[in-house]
Amino acid sequence: MDTMEILTALGTPAGRADPYPLYASLHDIGEVIEFGPGHVLVVGYDAINSVLRDPGFRVSDKSTLEKDFAGWAANPVFVQVVDWLLNLNAPRHSRIRSLMARTFTARRIAGLEPAIAAMADELIDAMAERGADGSVIEFMHDFAYLLPVTVICELIGIPEADRESFRPLTRDLTGVFELRDLETLPAINAAAVELLAYFTELAAERRAVPRDDLVSDLLAVSDAGDGRLTDAELLHNLTLLLAAGFETTTNLLGNGLQVILQHPPAGEGVRDGSIPAPAFVEEVLRFDSPVQLTSRIGYGTTVGGVPVSPGAGVTTLLGAGNRDPRRFTDPARFDPMRPDGGPLSFGGGAHFCIGAALARLEGAVAFPRLLSRFPKIAAAGEPTRMDRLLLRGFDTLPVTVA
Repeated sequence: MDTMEILTALGTPAGRADPYPLYASLHDIGEVIEFGPGHVLVVGYDAINSVLRDPGFRVSDKSTLEKDFAGWAANPVFVQVVDWLLNLNAPRHSRIRSLMARTFTARRIAGLEPAIAAMADELIDAMAERGADGSVIEFMHDFAYLLPVTVICELIGIPEADRESFRPLTRDLTGVFELRDLETLPAINAAAVELLAYFTELAAERRAVPRDDLVSDLLAVSDAGDGRLTDAELLHNLTLLLAAGFETTTNLLGNGLQVILQHPPAGEGVRDGSIPAPAFVEEVLRFDSPVQLTSRIGYGTTVGGVPVSPGAGVTTLLGAGNRDPRRFTDPARFDPMRPDGGPLSFGGGAHFCIGAALARLEGAVAFPRLLSRFPKIAAAGEPTRMDRLLLRGFDTLPVTVA
């Protein structure tokens, strides 16, 4: 297949369900591939890494939206999107990220480990009770969703009673990342409106009665009126933080369990300690990344020997880079003890995922506990994957635990 045939195949349900053979075909073509005027596809590990770390490459921001989508401002989701950290360039990106990053310092994240362990144990106890008689457990909802949503909601300051409703809302909202047609836009807009209304109300409550949480901390900055953070920037990025804070970690947990179900020796190694949990998590991130791609806007430069013109659209296929045979020995083999690790799954450079350490910690805490408690965990029917390419994960993953 040529490049356009491969890209067409990636856009099909079958291609989204298993993109890795198509990525292998792209590797055969080259590390960096021109496809059409002003479009560059980056699939090699080193080339992707160089793009992500090069400040000359910019993300699509408000100016891009104004150029490409005349009616953007009539859609509530795009009004929020133009304030999201993902879609900001310096200096605005640096200003807002520095404020958000205070919640994700290495010391603060490390200090969360006992609380994450307690949350995981509570969810595992509930799974054990429901599955004691051999009943099927829906892992994605009963654990993979509930653990990270509980953690991020605790950090943000969202009351426990409000958390159950977030999964369908954020699932609709993150559809904006893969807007294949305008038919899904009404549901995406509706989710954006509902989440913004929720955070507006929560902010009003925290203004009245501040607490030790992210909302209260950021409100203090916003209310100072010194230009560091506007109300809109605060509220819109809380919506992003909620969605990004659990959606990708949920997918990491689901993808990791599927690896265990398909490669039992990996699970046994994590259970008996011969495979360190952090190493297992890193290999899951490489082998089946929760985030498969990101994009940049090019400038007059070259990547992997291929010219990139100013304004060119540059798509970096992180999932392909993680399977680059130039970088990884036998890249299609799951090997948590491989010496050539280092996934691209959290991006790089100025836009490196702000919650990467938290996601890694949740995975490293969760998998040994799950496997220790459920040594006989097994698949109970076919899982269903989300029909998405960018965010890769499962809708359902049924298992038995006894």
